Amino acid sequence: MRAVVVHGAGDLRVEERPDPTPRLGQVAIGVSYGGICGSDLHYYRHGAVGDFRLREPLVLGHEVSGHVLGGSGFEPGTPVTVHPATPCRSCPECAAGRPNICRRARYLGSAAHFPHVQGGFSDVLVVAADQVRPLPDGLAVRRAAVAEPTAVAWHAVRQAGDVRGRRVLVTGAGPIGCLVVAVLQAAGAAEIVVTDVHSRPLDVARAVGATHTFTVGEREEVEADVAIESSGSPAGFSTCLRSVRRGGTVVGLGLLPPGDAAIAANLIVTRELRVVGSFRFDGELDEVLPRLGGLAVDPVVTAVLPVARVAEAFELAGDPARSCKVLLDFVTMG
Repeated sequence: MRAVVVHGAGDLRVEERPDPTPRLGQVAIGVSYGGICGSDLHYYRHGAVGDFRLREPLVLGHEVSGHVLGGSGFEPGTPVTVHPATPCRSCPECAAGRPNICRRARYLGSAAHFPHVQGGFSDVLVVAADQVRPLPDGLAVRRAAVAEPTAVAWHAVRQAGDVRGRRVLVTGAGPIGCLVVAVLQAAGAAEIVVTDVHSRPLDVARAVGATHTFTVGEREEVEADVAIESSGSPAGFSTCLRSVRRGGTVVGLGLLPPGDAAIAANLIVTRELRVVGSFRFDGELDEVLPRLGGLAVDPVVTAVLPVARVAEAFELAGDPARSCKVLLDFVTMG
């Protein structure tokens, strides 16, 4: 089988590897589509995501969809997607019902542990049966490739509380930010204001439900009830703190650079802001799947390229002026 493997910063290869065989309790999936995520780009560009550095070659990818080839509990041919997390189920966080922040969680395509957890950018992926999610009738396999990042967005909106009738600011119109917009629209937000440093992502934000957009640097006053920071920049976080009303809520979703970050933290105190983090997801994937057909997610996917053009796909995915979400196509040859 083919696999997309990163060996170090700037060293991305399509390699031939033996087809894996599922053991008892596992399922083999023929991957059709894989979405390139920001973490995949970080491993490709820097050989690391935050403090997680490559120590061995890593198959990238955790946003995948396809069909069951064989294994435990599923009929061959069943269209599916995958929950990429394997929490330990025994730490205090898991015991408290919050496995998304499990201290020992393993995640597809991650160098957080050694040996690394190999990812899903391959023709065949073998995972535990409890990670497999069959698709609802009528949900296309291609659309299901964005189920995982949509679940991330769903969890962030849940962290914000009830957004019905509220004005919400979203900083950063990358793939996750735009999916946050789509979820906010479905959740009943009255106004959705989106900012970004580029104009192209704001086009996508408007297509999925943003009511007002502006590029960073425009003079614009926003007094939001809720702000969701999805750019992963200290400047974006400070914008949220300055733009939310007194007593409002700020959700930190985008991962900031490693180490300490300078933000306008005094505003948390003087305005009595509620600031909450949002990390990955858990049961939200199961909530998203039956609703994914009705969410405005199609504009988020701006390109689909065959695996043979993986270098081009990664360069495109890393250029927000030209793309939003880029999918790898494991079905089309060439």
